[in-house]
Amino acid sequence: MNDRLPRAQVPAAFDVGAAAYDRLVGANPGYHDHLRLSAERMNVPDGGRGLRLLDAGCGTGASTAALLAVAPHAEIVAVDASAGMLAEAEAKQWPDSVRFVHSKIEDIADAGVTGPFDGIFAAYLLRNLDDPDAQLRTFARLLRPGAPLTVHEYSVRDSPVATVVWNIVCWTVIIPAGRIRTGDASLYTYLRRSVNRFDGATAFRDRLRRNGFTDVSSDTMPGWQRNVVHTFTARAAAAP
Repeated sequence: MNDRLPRAQVPAAFDVGAAAYDRLVGANPGYHDHLRLSAERMNVPDGGRGLRLLDAGCGTGASTAALLAVAPHAEIVAVDASAGMLAEAEAKQWPDSVRFVHSKIEDIADAGVTGPFDGIFAAYLLRNLDDPDAQLRTFARLLRPGAPLTVHEYSVRDSPVATVVWNIVCWTVIIPAGRIRTGDASLYTYLRRSVNRFDGATAFRDRLRRNGFTDVSSDTMPGWQRNVVHTFTARAAAAP
């Protein structure tokens, strides 16, 4: 693999990096706190009591843990395309209310995951899909009318400073650390390129609106990831 990793090969690349993934992201100041902040911005009522939530692209379970922290009483269905990442997630301790499913997010209906959901949390997912518009439209159909979608994602194109910071951190920290931990830097060079190519925050808010969402807004993170990582919040259109 090389730094032009095709999106179809991304799940396999995550399989390679799965065993080291938690240690790598754990070295990122704020990684787990920022996921928790995005989950809090979802504004799940009453700790999620009686609600059914989808964690789309759960990876090793960091986003699932963030969602569980703010919605401890919800049923959470956590889905990921990488068998290696999902195995790392399933090896952790979870309440019975959390269920993990191995599937590409585009194919979850074939894996027996159907709506409606009372909320969807998607962390570091849409940037890796061939057709994010189609997936957003699917998310809109999976949600109950008026239910929230929260997207936790890198987006640097609107900020020259954030773009420079992102690329410096990648070349000096993320890519070398990934190579040392896994022996293969493909996933991490892909990560750098995919973030540089992805929508700016304004463009992604517009994308959400075009694909059936209302009440669209975004906010960024504190610390070094200011204007690098964002929480995008939106709601499925209410029933007429």
